[in-house]
This record gives sequence, structure tokens and C-alpha cells, in this order.
Amino acid sequence: MIASTQTNHPLHGSGQKLDAQARVEAACASLRDSGLRITQPRIAILGVLIGRNQPVSIEQIHGELRSRSCDLVTVYRCLSAFEEIGLVRRSFLHNGTSLYQLSDRKDSSYHVVSKDGSTIQSLDEATSARVAEVLKGIEAELQAAGFTDVSHLLQFFANSPAKSEAAANRALAGQVKVESAK
Repeated sequence: MIASTQTNHPLHGSGQKLDAQARVEAACASLRDSGLRITQPRIAILGVLIGRNQPVSIEQIHGELRSRSCDLVTVYRCLSAFEEIGLVRRSFLHNGTSLYQLSDRKDSSYHVVSKDGSTIQSLDEATSARVAEVLKGIEAELQAAGFTDVSHLLQFFANSPAKSEAAANRALAGQVKVESAK
């Protein structure tokens, strides 16, 4: 177990809530249960993931880490191991960039990613519950049909409402100009 008195602990003295410490402890327990070692780079990466409310790219994680804590390859390897044991889940930007988020969050696991990649918005609780219910039913049907180790990856992409409204206004302005020119 990681003691909160360790001075080399990434959350020591950071002023973060005890909740963050509990999440680190739970993540470390998952690593231990899966037979993975608990290393300082892994703890540092977990600290970054815990501090973020939205999915984050590998490059953003690496950028938040002190350069001496681990290199980019270590971040890639750790996130791959975390994903394999179900500690993190991966989502994507419209351009295919992988994003990672701890899977211990109770908030929405489904997001709407703007097509320009500038925003990621969690679906509201009710919509997420409906999506989860439908997907659970589909997974059960697949298992009943003989498929094993069934999982899913669902990602929504859309133009943000502000951008859609601006595009509509530009289109209307273009129509007005064309009509007035006739």
C-alpha cells in the first residue's frame, strides 16, 4: 500500500482531495491484482489521469509529467498495460488520436467529440444510462449466440452547437447575398 507520508508520492503535498488518494490506492490494487508492478512512472501517470475530468492524449499526459519521471515510450507502454487490465478506457478524437481516461469514474463513459477536436463533452446521466442499457442488451445477445469476451467501443462525433449555428448563419447570409444580386 502507498503511504500518504511518502515524500516521493505524486500526490504528496499537492492539496488534492483525499478522494484522489483513494483513487490512486484503488488503481494500485488493480495493478497488484493483475500481477503488474507498482512503479513510480505508473503512479505518476495515474496521478495525471486522476487530475483530469476528460479523456486525455498520451502526449498531454507526457507533457504534464516532469520529463525526468518517465519518457514517452514508458507512457505508451503503461497505458497499454492499463487498458489491457481494464484500468483505463480508450476513446478517440475525430482524427483518430487516442484518448485515455480512468475507468473508475462514475460519470458518463460516453462522450461527444467535436469534429474539429476542440471539445469533448460527456453525455448527460440519463442519455448515458439509455446507451448503456441498449449496449448491455446487445452484448447479452452476442454472448447468447456463443461469442465470448464481448466488449464494445462507442464514440459520438459531431459539430459543436455553436459551430453548427455559425455555419447555418453563414449559409443564410450567403443565400441573402445571392438573392439580392439577382
